[in-house]
Amino acid sequence: MEQFQLGHFRESVGRDDNFAGKKEKRRAVWRDISWRFNEPRECLASFLALESAEVLAGVKPANLFSIPNRTFPCGRNLYELWKSWGESIIAASPLEAYELRDRGEAMLLLLFHPHVLARLLDKPAIGVILARAGHEESSPLPQVLKRLAENLAAGTFPHEIGVLLGYPLKDVVGFMGLAPLPYTCQGPWKIYGEAKESLCLAETFRCCRRRMAEGLAGCTSPFQCLAGNPFSNGRFPFESLEKTVGPATAQAAKVFHQRARYEEQM
Repeated sequence: MEQFQLGHFRESVGRDDNFAGKKEKRRAVWRDISWRFNEPRECLASFLALESAEVLAGVKPANLFSIPNRTFPCGRNLYELWKSWGESIIAASPLEAYELRDRGEAMLLLLFHPHVLARLLDKPAIGVILARAGHEESSPLPQVLKRLAENLAAGTFPHEIGVLLGYPLKDVVGFMGLAPLPYTCQGPWKIYGEAKESLCLAETFRCCRRRMAEGLAGCTSPFQCLAGNPFSNGRFPFESLEKTVGPATAQAAKVFHQRARYEEQM
């Protein structure tokens, strides 16, 4: 897929990064494993599994990505596949989907865990941020999504969507100008204030995606990966993360992950 811009909350596909001071491997992209799946529904399922890897792993409430309406080198058009089979494929997964914008030449799709996202909206701090962005107080999830789509249709990018995507609140409010936090550095999103927790969270997201790509490269069916946690033992592979970023950062990521899973169950 191509790089697309989410305001300054940037998600990039298929690029090299200098991340946390280290040269990272290219971010796992769908075209690297698409050749395995010739059947159209499996082709789409593999794409959706990779793009929702962090959500399926339980470390992110939602993911936002673009589906361009064009034919890829493999001969498939993911936009057309989504229109034909997207609803039925997502119905067999623990996720839900919301088309935030469809211009015909591309679609902006939000994949999310409905219960996690609904609980997130119950948090007072989240409500304050959404209210400052013009949402009605205590808006339920469908109403929040509808307003995000309306803003996009009007040509205004809703930067408050960062809270739904699991970005640290300090980074969201810092970027929106709601708190006097200094800009620190650029990761997959703009980071404000203390960077360590944001950077280790971003690396956790990357690790999820790499592991999902590995799972899709060796699985019998992509529907198995899309059906739930892509890690066969139900545990996040922090030993793999430690090899990438070192024991201290991996331990910080593990604490962050455990806290997120605890809050998810509350």
